[in-house]
Amino acid sequence: QVHLVTSGGGSVQAGGSLRLSCAASGRPVSGYRMGWFRQAPGKEREFVASIVWTSTSILYAESVKGRFTISRDNAQMYLQMNSLKPVDTAVYYCAVQTSRGYEYWGQGTQVTVSA
Repeated sequence: QVHLVTSGGGSVQAGGSLRLSCAASGRPVSGYRMGWFRQAPGKEREFVASIVWTSTSILYAESVKGRFTISRDNAQMYLQMNSLKPVDTAVYYCAVQTSRGYEYWGQGTQVTVSA
């Protein structure tokens, strides 16, 4: 089992920045890809970014490229979000990908960007 705790959300004005953190405990996650997802009100959960342990493979959704930066350090994963837009408003989740797909999920943290 992997337990994920997400933190760092909040409310900012457009153009502002936030840094999300995801702390993993329990089963070691060093061999797995970890990712960030978000879900806006009334919309389906969508992929934001993912990273492997060695940071040699990083993926971003087109909508956040150039504004968001994903990183990880041991059992911690981060999402630095710059130049935030109102469309980035959502609940952000971190997750761990195993052979079964994204199997473990954090509790989510709210990010609200006002115009």
